[in-house]
Amino acid sequence: FLIELTDEQKEFQATARKFAVEEIIPVAAQYDKSGEYPLPLIKRAWELGLINSHIPESCGGLGLGSFEACLITEELAYGCTGVQTAIEANSLGQMPVIIAGNEQQQKKYLGRMTEEPMMCAYCVTEPGAGSDVAGIKTKAEKKGDEYVINGQKMWITNGGKANWYFLLARTNPDPKAPASKAFTGFIVEANSPGIQIGRKEMNMGQRCSDTRGIVFEDVRVPKENVLIAEGAGFKIAMGAFDKTRPPVAAGAVGLAKRALDEATKYALERKTFGKPIVEHQAVSFMLAEMAMKVELARMAYQRAAWEVDAGRRNTYYASIAKAFAGDVANQVATDAVQIFGGNGFNTEYPVEKLMRDAKIYQV
Repeated sequence: FLIELTDEQKEFQATARKFAVEEIIPVAAQYDKSGEYPLPLIKRAWELGLINSHIPESCGGLGLGSFEACLITEELAYGCTGVQTAIEANSLGQMPVIIAGNEQQQKKYLGRMTEEPMMCAYCVTEPGAGSDVAGIKTKAEKKGDEYVINGQKMWITNGGKANWYFLLARTNPDPKAPASKAFTGFIVEANSPGIQIGRKEMNMGQRCSDTRGIVFEDVRVPKENVLIAEGAGFKIAMGAFDKTRPPVAAGAVGLAKRALDEATKYALERKTFGKPIVEHQAVSFMLAEMAMKVELARMAYQRAAWEVDAGRRNTYYASIAKAFAGDVANQVATDAVQIFGGNGFNTEYPVEKLMRDAKIYQV
């Protein structure tokens, strides 16, 4: 496990960093206040090739690995994790189709996303089932050549902006059926009759990200939109997590790095008792601890991404990376607010937003 970035990886990293610093950061606070969806930024990221990096070359995409996606994600998150989450939700929605879709499904649903800026969403979470995926209640009943879907999904990122959804539903009515056989993965067109999109939720942080509840009432989906086969959905959903957890960890690291940089810059400028506060040992020790955490969290997500790109199951490393980086983002953002003192509690300074944005990584 030796990391020496290739020239191509460095190029993607530099492009994402430039975009974050020059185009995301100047407008991030305004999007946070308004809660407006950052469509102009998403379109620009699409033009730069910073969205849909996972899509195979056979479908018009770049076919990049998780490692490259993580490098891009960290830089975008440095600018604003709300914007980055909207972008990353595309990868999560696409991943089941990438790992389990047949050629026709991939060309139809992934191909269209390379032709124009377009979003998709991962419809799994429900009001009573989040991490407990096996507790999903949404049902899909086969009727002829179609499935009829009924149920409710919640906390769906890009829910109101998606062109299509990956949806996980129960196809085996037996409550004792094992999760590995009870659920089926579907591709559902967002404009299908019977879909009711709920209001945009105004969350504590990452406010420009579009999060909604979605109701499916007698929604008809053709059997051609089943991924692999009936009963394969749970395995597909779990496989998607292995590839998308490392970028979530990378997003948390991007936020933590931003908090560290903001706190360091402030500590060099702010003076108390006749000297910059960075010269007070309490502050300098805090900054050192923050830097250590950022570096270690970055190594964790890079290991997880490297493992999955090497063709190995990375569930262990991906889970560690996501949990650890989420904690680090919260600790470093909180410490940044502390270093800013009273100013850190004020919306004129960037760190209070970072602290609010960070919390979702632990939830």
